[in-house]
Amino acid sequence: MNVPDTLRYTGTHEWVRREPDGTLSVGITDHAQDVLGELVFVELPAVGKKLLGGDACAVVESVKAAADVYAPLAGEVVAVNSALKDAPGQVNKDPYGAWLFRLKPAGEADLSRLLDAAAYNNSLT
Repeated sequence: MNVPDTLRYTGTHEWVRREPDGTLSVGITDHAQDVLGELVFVELPAVGKKLLGGDACAVVESVKAAADVYAPLAGEVVAVNSALKDAPGQVNKDPYGAWLFRLKPAGEADLSRLLDAAAYNNSLT
């Protein structure tokens, strides 16, 4: 299972990457896409939507199941990866490149509260 050391993770299988502009890119992990199988639909949050950490804010749907995607931290959605609407399978091909949305944190984004790669790997066993 691919779990990059450079990202942070949630127990609900989202990954988080801090971008140079301070926003946070959010997607689903390799483990999540593997369990779901081939994605056929992605519902993304609206740009401008304000979220609390833990809010369900997006949906990924495969031929097997649908799953909510949760906001890892509080903030405002500032961008969505609209290319996934026409090509949701990109998440299966490159789960860490195919981000779902970008979040402007509501306050100082303390990513240390999220799981590091080792802790996330341990949570899978």
